[in-house]
Amino acid sequence: MRSSAFNQRLLRGQAPSYERLQARFAEEGGADTRPPRVVHCGWGRLLIGHTFPDAAELARQLLTERPGERDIALYVAAPQLVLAQAPQQLFLDPSDTLRLWFSDYRPAQRVFRGYRIRRAQNEQDWQAINTLYQMRGMLPIDPARLTPRHEGGPVYWLAEDEDSGAVIGSVMGLNHHKAYQDPENGSSLWCLAVDPRCSRPGVGEVLVRHLIEHFMSRGLSYLDLSVLHDNHQAKGLYAKLGFRELQTFMVKRKNGINENLFLGPGPGAELNPYARIIVDEARRRGIEVQVDDAEAGLFTLNHGGRRIRCRESLCDLTSAVSMTLCQDKRLTHRTLARAGLSLPAQRLAGNAEENAAFLAEHQRVVVKPVDGEQGQGVSVDLSTPAEVQAAIERAQPFDNRVLLESFHEGYDLRILVIGYEVVAAAIRRPAEVVGDGRHSIGDLIDAQSRRRQAATDGESRIPKDAETLRTLHAAGVDYDSVLPAGTRLAVRKTANLHTGGCLEDVTAILHPVLADAAIKAARALDIPVVGLDLLVPAADQPEHVFIEANERAGLANHEPQPTAERFIDLLFPLSQEINQGP
Repeated sequence: MRSSAFNQRLLRGQAPSYERLQARFAEEGGADTRPPRVVHCGWGRLLIGHTFPDAAELARQLLTERPGERDIALYVAAPQLVLAQAPQQLFLDPSDTLRLWFSDYRPAQRVFRGYRIRRAQNEQDWQAINTLYQMRGMLPIDPARLTPRHEGGPVYWLAEDEDSGAVIGSVMGLNHHKAYQDPENGSSLWCLAVDPRCSRPGVGEVLVRHLIEHFMSRGLSYLDLSVLHDNHQAKGLYAKLGFRELQTFMVKRKNGINENLFLGPGPGAELNPYARIIVDEARRRGIEVQVDDAEAGLFTLNHGGRRIRCRESLCDLTSAVSMTLCQDKRLTHRTLARAGLSLPAQRLAGNAEENAAFLAEHQRVVVKPVDGEQGQGVSVDLSTPAEVQAAIERAQPFDNRVLLESFHEGYDLRILVIGYEVVAAAIRRPAEVVGDGRHSIGDLIDAQSRRRQAATDGESRIPKDAETLRTLHAAGVDYDSVLPAGTRLAVRKTANLHTGGCLEDVTAILHPVLADAAIKAARALDIPVVGLDLLVPAADQPEHVFIEANERAGLANHEPQPTAERFIDLLFPLSQEINQGP
């Protein structure tokens, strides 16, 4: 049924009282003869609000939430009655509930290719979904706790790349008729997530459409979902599909997971992700935070009489000399060479004859400014004097001193060392797009940049600059070219995250030789927090060359590794006792 008087009242904001809602539910489904309905989703429980006899019982159930989980009471018609039962422990979730009536749904006019949608089936699928959820800051699923499907439990679907087999998206669906004999015959969507590294277009839209069409085929009437009030990108997609706002509410229990929802913007709200991850961890431990310059990522931490200033992960513990050794790539090179570490050949760019001689000796070279960061002014794998000269001119605006280095094949490996211990390691891959046979490379780059910016709070995008154009021309294409469906193309040579690169965590398989070399490099530079860049054939092999050291490494790039935790451990060792409390 598309619209009853009851549903029309909900859409107009005329939510009925608990008693009237119970009467309506009992009238159409006989719910008064069943216990209140609770569905476990693997990360927490959904408490179906209008199946509870009164507000007090719903509040009591929310207060039994297990540590590390997140329970949600949905379809709460009178939230003030629930909050009144435990105002210090419960809060009103600041999300909007949206509904799509299936009679309003229109199928897609285009075909999305390159991936398939299927149900999660085994332990490997659950691990892949949990890895994806952790990348998006979501709670992992414990499949052992799921309400069984035959008892009305949820179904998880995943999007799987047809070429690599990688899980690039996931969504959970709940059939309300099976879950609690919903008299309105509805369904709901939860936990939509797309891998921020994914270059396939339309994954989120396809997952939503798949869920809609699946429940339509089961004879259901509508699909509901919850979205944070300020998630404008997601709301744009849902509006395109025909969703409308539904005047109902959700209530949750206050906990560390939900803290930002009920405390509101904290002192680090305006900070970038690299500073905010540290500030959030400090606040969690009761460390005082003073934001000095949000735009620059500057803040001061105070705890137990100890005061430390930070700019993201660069802090007072790093000396000016150590910072200089990292910033000046010539000094980095000489310092690590004296420590006996493996390095590429290097020299300052000189006149045309000197540069040509260096190129002739090494055949392929890299050009970079002496003092630069975030991949700015870097050109990789140059093989002609004209390319080298053009790259030097591109690097000079960032530093008039420009370096030439021998080019080495391999993967770009970042090893994060904190307190002279390896905390995280990740292979960094250059930005790439996947053709669909319809859109130009320029359009694919724009779409990929939007996805990257949304996933990184604007910190990562693929610039349409001379280096990107050079990479395209080397592949025999340009911005207007259309790639065949499924064709992958790297659009940058450098793997820096700020220019659209992506990370693959390899901490668990890092070869001991690489870990030891990274610690040796950190000690040679005498720097307590550093991101070391190496070129390697593989993360689990010992061969390597060092290429750079970053004194202000991005801790947020290595989630779910405990980078912020180890950073705060280094700054405030006594706070570990608080962190390890009951």
